[in-house]
This record gives sequence, C-alpha cells and structure tokens, in this order.
Amino acid sequence: MFLLLMMTILIMMLSMIIMLLATLLSKKIIEDREKSSPFECGFDPKSSARLPFSLRFFLIAVIFLIFDVEIALLLPMTIIMNMSNINSWIIISSLFLLILLIGLYHEWNQGSLEWAS
Repeated sequence: MFLLLMMTILIMMLSMIIMLLATLLSKKIIEDREKSSPFECGFDPKSSARLPFSLRFFLIAVIFLIFDVEIALLLPMTIIMNMSNINSWIIISSLFLLILLIGLYHEWNQGSLEWAS
C-alpha cells in the first residue's frame, strides 16, 4: 500500500516537471510585431474602422459557407439510398443537385466568382 502511494506521488511529480519544462521551452524568445498582430481579411484591425472595405472578401466567405453546408447535406444521401425507395431518392437527389447547379450558374453569371473585375 505504501509502495503504491509512493509510485503515485512519483508519477505526479514527474508529470509536473515535464509540464513545467514543456511550458518553459515553448515560450517565444523574440516577439515579432507582425506575427503577434491579428490578421482580419486583408486590413489592419487596429486602424480606423471607417476605412473602405472590399465586399469581395465577405462575398467569397458567404459563397464558401453556402456550398460547404450543401456538401454536408450531400454526403448522407449515399447512405440513405439503401434505406429508401430508389425512385423517390433519385428524384429528390436530382432536384437538390439541380438547385445547386442553378445557384452556381447564377453566381457565375453575376460575376460573383471572378475575383479580379
């Protein structure tokens, strides 16, 4: 019983020493102003908030989020295929993909996907 208690204390002390060494060794020696400042969509966040902002950053982020969520909806469709009626699955999947393609064509037609314009 005494030996078990001593082993537990020894393991805890060894763990604390390793955590302390990891903390001390992982500290940055040189503070770089550029690396320690946050980067916000291509402009300096510490300057005036009234600077003109390019909406292209926002538009690309929204388009990415929309298509990212739709991909998350597409992935389970292959699993559901085995559990559902194949005719209704084909109709629903085709309709969903058609809506996605129409939305992509609309964004492409409006010039939302072209960065340099």
